[in-house]
Parts: sequence; C-alpha cells; structure tokens
Amino acid sequence: QVQLVESGGGLVQAGGSLRLSCAASGRTFDLAAMAWFRQAPGKEREFVASISWIVGNTYYADSAKGRFTISRDNAKKMLYLQMNSPKLEDTAVYYCAARPSTEQGYNYWGQGTQVTVSS
Repeated sequence: QVQLVESGGGLVQAGGSLRLSCAASGRTFDLAAMAWFRQAPGKEREFVASISWIVGNTYYADSAKGRFTISRDNAKKMLYLQMNSPKLEDTAVYYCAARPSTEQGYNYWGQGTQVTVSS
C-alpha cells in the first residue's frame, strides 16, 4: 500500500503561482511513476502531469504544458506541482497518484486538495 497526502491547495489569483505537494509513505521502494490529476465540478477526472520516479522523465497534458512543472524529491518521497500563471479553468480538486512498478495504472490516490483560481 502507498499512502499519499496532498497539501498546498487554496485560493490563487489568475496569473499568480501556487505549489502543490504530495507526501508518499508506505510501499514507496518500488514506485515507477507518480502523477497529478484533477477534477473540476461536473467534469471527469483528468490527467495533468506525471513523472517517472527513478529517471525523472516528465509528461504533461496540453493544458499544463508551459505553465505547470512536476517534480519529485526521491529522498523525501515528495511530489510537487508548480502551477504558474493559473487560469480560471484550472480550478479543480487536484489529486496525487502513484503507480508501483509491479502494478498497472495508478492504483493509489490521495484525498485531493482544492485549488480555486480567482479573477
């Protein structure tokens, strides 16, 4: 089992910046990748960005490219999402997710942290 706890959400003005954090614990020795997803009211959960845990390769949704940066601190078992120039449409609950190397897909999720972008 992998336990994930997000933090750092809140109210941010459009064009500002915000950094989300996710602390991983438990079965972290064989993580293959971690990711951020988000879910806006009335919409399905969508992929934002992911990072391979060992090498650090990153992948972004088109909506996040050029504005968001995903990073990790392997020693601290922390995942981050730096959100620059957020837009109103970035308002959502943001979830951290983990994929162990022995499993398919992101099977472990945090409780989510609310990000609200204001004009």
